[in-house]
Amino acid sequence: MKHSLQIHLKNLHFFSFHGIYHEEKVCGNQFEVNITIDYTPNDLPITHISQTINYVNVFSMIEKKMAIPTELLETIAQTFSTEILQQFPLADKVFISIDKMNPPIKNIDGRVGISYTLQRD
Repeated sequence: MKHSLQIHLKNLHFFSFHGIYHEEKVCGNQFEVNITIDYTPNDLPITHISQTINYVNVFSMIEKKMAIPTELLETIAQTFSTEILQQFPLADKVFISIDKMNPPIKNIDGRVGISYTLQRD
């Protein structure tokens, strides 16, 4: 019997200075991050944190990453996904989406963002 699990971190909100435009680097913006990590547990039932992926550690990683001003959201998503797969051997696949809540686009009433998936070979 094959089994898999996912952990989700949803609707994480951060204020940071990501972007390529001058006003983004000076004024900053609100961002929303969603992460899903697929993994295959080695043992069932899962009764200890060492058998799973600790979402507290995942949150700490993304919190640190979001605090570093970066021009492109794509860069954040790619480096973060790689770090997750490196730090958590159980992880099979990482999906991350990052939305810029108030994009600096004239007359836009909405948000913009990216999604990225990285899967272990």
